[in-house]
Amino acid sequence: MGQAPEQEHPKNAFGWAARDTSGVLSPFHFSRRATGEKDVTFKVTHCGICHSDLHMIKNEWGNTIYPIVPGHEIVGVVTEVGSKVSKFKVGDKVGVGCMVGSCHSCDSCAIDLENYCPKVIMTYANKYHDGTITYGGYSDIMVADEHFVVRIPEGTPLDATAPLLCAGITVYSPLRFYGLDKPGMHVGVVGLGGLGHVAVKFAKAMGVKVTVISTSPSKKSEAIERLGADSFLVSRDQDEMQAAMGTMDGIIDTVSAVHPLMPLIGLLKSQGKLVLVGAPEKPLELPAFSLLMGRKIVGGSMIGGMKETQEMIDFAAKHNIRADIEVIPADYVNTALERLAKADVRYRFVIDVANTMKSTP
Repeated sequence: MGQAPEQEHPKNAFGWAARDTSGVLSPFHFSRRATGEKDVTFKVTHCGICHSDLHMIKNEWGNTIYPIVPGHEIVGVVTEVGSKVSKFKVGDKVGVGCMVGSCHSCDSCAIDLENYCPKVIMTYANKYHDGTITYGGYSDIMVADEHFVVRIPEGTPLDATAPLLCAGITVYSPLRFYGLDKPGMHVGVVGLGGLGHVAVKFAKAMGVKVTVISTSPSKKSEAIERLGADSFLVSRDQDEMQAAMGTMDGIIDTVSAVHPLMPLIGLLKSQGKLVLVGAPEKPLELPAFSLLMGRKIVGGSMIGGMKETQEMIDFAAKHNIRADIEVIPADYVNTALERLAKADVRYRFVIDVANTMKSTP
């Protein structure tokens, strides 16, 4: 017979959870599993708030398991390691992103792309190998298989690094995979939010010319003066868009709202690539003829594998790339989610878990 649940999951944990489709979070006591032989346990110091958290707490994608503790941009300090852990020790700064498990035997896992494993286990609201439900980083402690833990280099601020574990890898991976990382290339970034602002930073660090494409003219000074973009296009300005036609090697499209692709495809050079990393709720129209004329490609990308995620974190540390954040206390989380729904954040909320998430009786 197996152990009783309280023996298998003896670590008392505290977090904030949503109990139903209202999406309202409140204090939640639960248990984490004991540190297994390949597990890393760490005290969570910070956790970013991602737009997907907003969808999941309200079950807008239809796959939420309640109660749900969101959060997949998790950083902290190691407090315990299993007997077979080789990469980490107590006191190390670490992070966990969007996934905590995979099959380790499929074609995707074999090439370090666990994110595309058909049996990938997401960091929250998913079933783990032992049948229990995964809980995310809006909590005080985390236990994860060392394979799905990344090292945060010394001297790197934990709070501003947390969003890179989702937003950062989501834009870094396609820049690398689609070959849009070559110095001198011209890459467009559509949307200047949580994803877009770090896309600009990574692309510039790679030596790429960057043009931000936005519906909001007011973001021009932010894009160029603060984030270092080379130019700015207002997507609703037909004259600006026309003048830029055929000038870009690739475009990273971060927008999650329904929007036309034809104008973006027109910006591409022959054999250019439009990569979608946002996920609009309704299908987008794809004009085939505009792809044929120039052998252009429309592709997609979703986060990245663990090897690539560690590479991204190291690259960010080397080039001083950090997310622009607003740090909040845990009890502000519902207000933060409301503001996020209105795009009222520049550019990522991060919960100060270590100092503000205090257990209640």
